[in-house]
Amino acid sequence: MVSSKFLPLTTIQLSMKQLTIAFIFCICTPLFAQHTFSICAVDPVTGEVGSAGASCIENSHIISDVHPGVGVIHTQAYYVPGNQNYAEDLMNLGVAPAAIIDSLVLNDFFGNATIRQYGVVDLVDGGRSAAYTGESCSEWKGHLTGVTYAIQGNILLGPEILDGMETNFIATDGNLACKLMAALQGAKVPGADTRCLDAGISALSAFIRVAKSTDEANSLWLDLKVIDVEGDSIDPIDSLQTIFDALGGCDFTGLNDIRNNDAAPVIYPQPSMDVIIFSLNNNFDVIEIYDLNGRLLFTENTHGKNSIAINSADWDTGIYLYMLSKEDRVTSGKIIVE
Repeated sequence: MVSSKFLPLTTIQLSMKQLTIAFIFCICTPLFAQHTFSICAVDPVTGEVGSAGASCIENSHIISDVHPGVGVIHTQAYYVPGNQNYAEDLMNLGVAPAAIIDSLVLNDFFGNATIRQYGVVDLVDGGRSAAYTGESCSEWKGHLTGVTYAIQGNILLGPEILDGMETNFIATDGNLACKLMAALQGAKVPGADTRCLDAGISALSAFIRVAKSTDEANSLWLDLKVIDVEGDSIDPIDSLQTIFDALGGCDFTGLNDIRNNDAAPVIYPQPSMDVIIFSLNNNFDVIEIYDLNGRLLFTENTHGKNSIAINSADWDTGIYLYMLSKEDRVTSGKIIVE
């Protein structure tokens, strides 16, 4: 329930300069109709905080605001940067999730909170969560909350989309990343976001982001985004799952941590432009390289080879993921192409 009074200024007071800058940024930035299903969650045992979601527009990760060691904020449905910046400032001040939402509703930058949707969760006292769905959000709309999670969505096929996310999140064992990935799979039905029904997929873009308490906000332990699968007839949640599994799935240890470090290859040059050379310190059977949409770009049998050269001249600039495997041994990481 949203309160009918402003929060005390001593609790949420921001400088006039902050509000002015945020307002200017807001009115100079286009609005996006973020019809989205998403989950933000925390793990009080490990101190991890995480965020996942999908939408029938590209770049759905724009809604995700992850604060390592603190919590997560999702601002969706006619996304406004100024509202997200305001919510971020409130979380940095230690304001509780319910109070953050109260203040967002009362201080909407365009004075119309009825078209917004929010989810907020933090680590305080074993987990606190809150969510809000404006009455003018597109049907079907709604939200679900538990002690450590908030799930929300609009322009959905029905309540079963959020129910599936909640069921999978609660029932899945493993780390927070594993539970968030399972939650997305719980929503992977054609037309989960109804605008994607004719395409036979749940959404066009998807993301999963998880931070350890020691992470920086701009360098998360796990930060995977499928920006847009339009024309590929591939569900972005499947693409995201492919990348997630290639990195080790529920045993994932982070892009900067390589399982079996003694087996990690030497890769040069990095960044590369035309050719990537893998110097293999151990005997692997297979190399696979994926783009961030989960598409397999390259695979080759490497058994008995000490090195392998890969032509990357036609690849787009960006980050790619590799996986080297042999029986039960897997080494994975990232490569950069410029």
